[in-house]
Amino acid sequence: MKQVTNNGRGAAVLAGNACILAATVFWGVNVSFTKALIPEWMTPQGIIVVRLVGGCLLMWLASAFVRCTRIARRDWLRLVLGGGVGLFAFIYLFVTSLRYGSPIDISIIMTLPPVFVLLIGVVFRHRRPSAAEWGGVALSMAGAVTVIAAGGSGARGSDNLLGDLLAVASTLCYAFYLVVLEGPSRSYRPVNMLRWVFLFAALPSLFLLPDMACMPLLHTSDATPWLEIGFILLCPTFMAYFLVQPAIKDIGSELVSLYQYLLPVFATLSAVLMGLDRLKWVQVAAMVIIVAGMVLTNAGKRRRAKADATS
Repeated sequence: MKQVTNNGRGAAVLAGNACILAATVFWGVNVSFTKALIPEWMTPQGIIVVRLVGGCLLMWLASAFVRCTRIARRDWLRLVLGGGVGLFAFIYLFVTSLRYGSPIDISIIMTLPPVFVLLIGVVFRHRRPSAAEWGGVALSMAGAVTVIAAGGSGARGSDNLLGDLLAVASTLCYAFYLVVLEGPSRSYRPVNMLRWVFLFAALPSLFLLPDMACMPLLHTSDATPWLEIGFILLCPTFMAYFLVQPAIKDIGSELVSLYQYLLPVFATLSAVLMGLDRLKWVQVAAMVIIVAGMVLTNAGKRRRAKADATS
């Protein structure tokens, strides 16, 4: 019986790692595919509308097959803020940053949300991080500053510095998304909550619809850009959210969060293979610095959690 239990646990751990690895691959490749579509085939506004409106429709379609509970009155403001500020602003700034910046630089900057989550906790929740956590934050921020100061990697893009700064702003919005929806995430099934979050994000994106009329994508018979936008809608926008949930259940949120640091690896591989960017040593150095900072932050967080549990 014990052997069967261990085998079952091992299969669950393997499945959890496979789920979050697939989601991370989707997010990494999404960076390169989005860069490939802008501005040759689509405007940033067009991709934003497709992701948010298309994602909203897919979420509501999926909710038809799941039993959904009523949302408590106290949670509606969080869902509105999570959708309007966290999701809409995050995707708007992220996609726009790829209009100007290097996909490798931006993928490196996209590892910063845990830093901002920690800082939001300090400012608004009066949390007291340990010295190791502060050291990790400082190290990660140094890595991001290295990317921005380098001024890009020579990839196509009219203003790499602007792209990097927009990417930093997008990570701050995503950190806000994680914080404001932390409570509702524990109370509702993912699709039950996400259908409303996507709805509140899709509504402001409707104002961007007029920009889609002149997109070259609508006047081409080339299947490649259509396949790329189909991947962006189905995989990183829709499927990734459902892959994360079983991963957290099987291997825990701490290990799931560590997979985020692999995002620049997959984004770099896809960008280089697609001829969108060239890898430079300064990007590798920044990637190492940021990952080292986040490992230090997580180590400090676990140590503080154990101390709080024993006190």
